[in-house]
Amino acid sequence: MNIEELRLYCLGKPGTTESTPFGEDTLVFKVAGKMFALTSLSSADFSVNLKCNPEKVPELREQYPQVQPGYHMNKKHWNTVIIDGGLTDHLIREWIDHSYDLVVAGLSGKLRDQLNSEV
Repeated sequence: MNIEELRLYCLGKPGTTESTPFGEDTLVFKVAGKMFALTSLSSADFSVNLKCNPEKVPELREQYPQVQPGYHMNKKHWNTVIIDGGLTDHLIREWIDHSYDLVVAGLSGKLRDQLNSEV
């Protein structure tokens, strides 16, 4: 997966927007104004920060060396996933889906209904 594939996959999720609220070099993907993924546009190493169920965090970090505590994020809820070819695109997409779904689950019922109507 490259950065453009990541971008297009995230933007394909209902209600997703992209912005650079932390400066030109950090691309942030949000649903209903809440972050679910962010990536650096200037780093030599390609990675993405993704929200994760805190119960899954230790397991993923132990199982995959590419999964590390979320850089500049709450390490209980966020992972930094290094995209270096050691993970399948399918697995990365699953983790993006998980992050998005966690954020959507925290939205009000009205907002969730609006997103579901976009599908």
